Amino acid sequence: MCGIIGYAGKHNPKDILLGGLKALEYRGYDSSGICLKNEKDIQIIKSIGKIKNLEEKINKTDLIDSYVGIGHTRWATHGEANETNAHPHRCGKVTLVHNGIIENAALLKEKLVKKGIKFKSETDTEVGCALINYYYDGDEVKAINEACSEMEGSYAFGILFDDSNKLYAVRKGSPLIVGVGVKENYIASDINAIINYTNKYILLEEGMIAVIDKDSIKIMKGNKEYNYKVLTADISAESRDKQGYDHYMLKEIMEEPILLGKTLKPYIDDLSLIPDLSDYEEVHIVACGSAMYAGLIGKSLLEEKAGVRVLCDVASEYRYKKIIYDRKTLVILVSQSGETADTIAAMKKAKENGIDTLAIVNVKTSTIARETDRQIFIEAGPEIAVATTKAYLLQVSIFSLLAIKAANDLDCLKEVDKLPGLVKSVLDNRENYRKIAEKIYKENDIFFIGRKIDYAICMEGSLKLKEVSYIHSEAYQAGELKHGTISLIDKGIPVFGIITDDDIKDKTISNIEEVKSRGANIFIVSNNKISEYECIVVPKVSDYFQPLLIVPSLQLIAYETAKLRGCDIDKPKNLAKSVTVE
Repeated sequence: MCGIIGYAGKHNPKDILLGGLKALEYRGYDSSGICLKNEKDIQIIKSIGKIKNLEEKINKTDLIDSYVGIGHTRWATHGEANETNAHPHRCGKVTLVHNGIIENAALLKEKLVKKGIKFKSETDTEVGCALINYYYDGDEVKAINEACSEMEGSYAFGILFDDSNKLYAVRKGSPLIVGVGVKENYIASDINAIINYTNKYILLEEGMIAVIDKDSIKIMKGNKEYNYKVLTADISAESRDKQGYDHYMLKEIMEEPILLGKTLKPYIDDLSLIPDLSDYEEVHIVACGSAMYAGLIGKSLLEEKAGVRVLCDVASEYRYKKIIYDRKTLVILVSQSGETADTIAAMKKAKENGIDTLAIVNVKTSTIARETDRQIFIEAGPEIAVATTKAYLLQVSIFSLLAIKAANDLDCLKEVDKLPGLVKSVLDNRENYRKIAEKIYKENDIFFIGRKIDYAICMEGSLKLKEVSYIHSEAYQAGELKHGTISLIDKGIPVFGIITDDDIKDKTISNIEEVKSRGANIFIVSNNKISEYECIVVPKVSDYFQPLLIVPSLQLIAYETAKLRGCDIDKPKNLAKSVTVE
């Protein structure tokens, strides 16, 4: 959520800031802005809506000569999406951009108002800006430290001071990196914003202040300089290209066969890299959104195949629940970005209680990757589309391996070599998915039903459809229909039935007959042909790997449906890729 880019170097920052903001669009936003600065002048340009609106405004403006600047994409939290609330904000001699939420902003604002300070916006960000300015007496680092000591919540700031030609940055709870160039340096919410310019970066630790100009980077801890390590990102600018596909979402779905093999290979070669869950009496899987639905598949496999006691919970609930840790417990945190705020809070809760933690994560330098006791990395690479596809599938694949090892069912690993080709065969069936999309794209309501692990698959299929097509969609346990939900079934309403479990196949078909008799338009996705219905048939594999072949078909149905509806597939309205605030 929100994106920050900052530059200090030898070029006018305009194009670098705009390029960085465009690269950060996937994080979600509703307004954007930049600030350019030189020795005499500060120039702020802001706009609501898409970055192209900001770009048009910038191109119509006479810009000052500048070699330092900051930019921001805002996802509204405090105050509506308008130019006044958009970043950058300026108070006195301080101009800044901010990602995060200052939770005690109201109290700080009350204090500052009593000091005679007036506010223009509704944002917590302006409060942070005013507080830094309040403490500023010519010592920039001191002002930042004093202001941050009073702020509660999360923040990542990119800051400019009128009296300095340097760029300042500080973070707590929200991600921020420092990019290292030649005669130019950067700050950014993530490496994607600056990968066209450098793949060298510094992880800014919590509470540390970066002081940056074109020739130097200082990292301050309190008032002392801190020795930092320069890291190298193993991604390229080319990996962010659409490579001829119409959308990133489609490209990322089509990458799944290759990435599945890449993710699984090191663990198949050395199964000791997969934790032995027999050491634990209970496992908690904690995540948000699609990652939590991947966890539901993990829960089903671990319970059914290995007899492991599993709790699967949404991180935003888990962090506030009274959890009774009365057994030897492992908490598994699942996150693509590794920066999901609620999941980080759940991780900290577990660690405070002395509980072992395991991350299933994509970004190897993320907070969750660095702070958990053990990590299993997926190899998704950059995932630009807001609606996750490849990362979700790879998370599921790791749960498959966890279950296989826990059940000591190692013969199933013989299927792994075939999986990439089987997933590709599912993706190659795209024409059938288009035909189904043509039958549902004008609908207002769609239902997914299934039992046991099939219900967990339904949850993700339904979420993907509603995320990108904006069609209201719900997933229900098939056996629950008669307890209320069937009242919503009218003639012509599409119902997707997921059937992969032979043990309860007939039960699910019975439920499908119930909705069919009330006029529903039935679509079956299964590993067996069910001749009475329109059916998508995927190859049959062991239960451990079957979800890996069902879900890609649902992803493509969602994609094709959204495309027919003319939706902004890669950047759905109101959604953010990396939810770094509560």
